[in-house]
Amino acid sequence: MLFAAKEKGQGLVEYALIIVLIAIVVIAALSLLGPQIGNVFNRINNRLAQP
Repeated sequence: MLFAAKEKGQGLVEYALIIVLIAIVVIAALSLLGPQIGNVFNRINNRLAQP
C-alpha cells in the first residue's frame, strides 16, 4: 500500500516515454515520406483539374 503511488507515477512516466518514442518515429516517417505523399496528391489534383 505504501508503494502504490510510486508505481503509479512510474507507470505514467513509462507511458509518456512510449508516446514520445512513437511521436519521434511518426515525425521521422513523415519527414522522409512527406515529399512523396505531396507528389501523389499533386498528381491527383492535376488529373482532376484537366478538362
